[in-house]
Amino acid sequence: MRSSDSTGRNYTKFRPKQSDCGVYDEYSRKGAILTADQVCAFWLQVNFFDLVKGATLLAKSILVILLLFSIFSWAIIFSKWSMFRRVRLANAQFLRLFRKANGLDMAVQAARQFAGSPLAAIFEFGFEEVERQVKTRGTIHNKLSLERSLQLGISEELAKMERQMSWLATTAAVSPFIGLFGTVLGIIDAFHALGLAGSASLRAVAPGISEALVATAAGLAAAIPAAIFYNYFGHVIRENGARMEDFALEFMNLAERNFED
Repeated sequence: MRSSDSTGRNYTKFRPKQSDCGVYDEYSRKGAILTADQVCAFWLQVNFFDLVKGATLLAKSILVILLLFSIFSWAIIFSKWSMFRRVRLANAQFLRLFRKANGLDMAVQAARQFAGSPLAAIFEFGFEEVERQVKTRGTIHNKLSLERSLQLGISEELAKMERQMSWLATTAAVSPFIGLFGTVLGIIDAFHALGLAGSASLRAVAPGISEALVATAAGLAAAIPAAIFYNYFGHVIRENGARMEDFALEFMNLAERNFED
């Protein structure tokens, strides 16, 4: 069926037709646009490694940078996941023994048994301060000093948990822009090549644009996991911080029961 626009140019109108790979072809201007089957044939021939191999040196450099960002991010993710798992188990075991303890002496043994627990480390900070005060006056006479010691322990343990988190934040924030930068350069190069070729067909420009979009895909592939796990680990750290604050109160209660004025 033929139709024309306001300028009188003729177009060939087809009924919606689905190609073998699911692309619909409704309108096709003669000699200007590829049919759905031709588009499918092109994309079925596309290979990611071929696109990377045919990319420019600058595009390859950007992809290498994004690959390094991704590798370091996944290394941090696996390391943090393993660390938080150990922390959760060690805290649970230490806290169970601590709450069963009748005095600080029994709690000290539990802390030394689970040295990898942040709660045990906070206990050591508080116990050292209790020992100093008890040696001078035989009792806890400065509760404010004890609170500061416990807060110092909490701060140190939280700082350990937050190590390398900035890398995940940087990867999540920067990688998409690095990928976009590579895509913009690739599209500029593709249109420059199109101008030199003197052809305005999709077949002439599609390979260059495909290579350019690989950089955006690589940037998103690096950024998305980093953003997800940065937020997740941040939530875990806040939970641990709240748990440490609660433990500090439990420690002060136990210390006061053992050394009352």
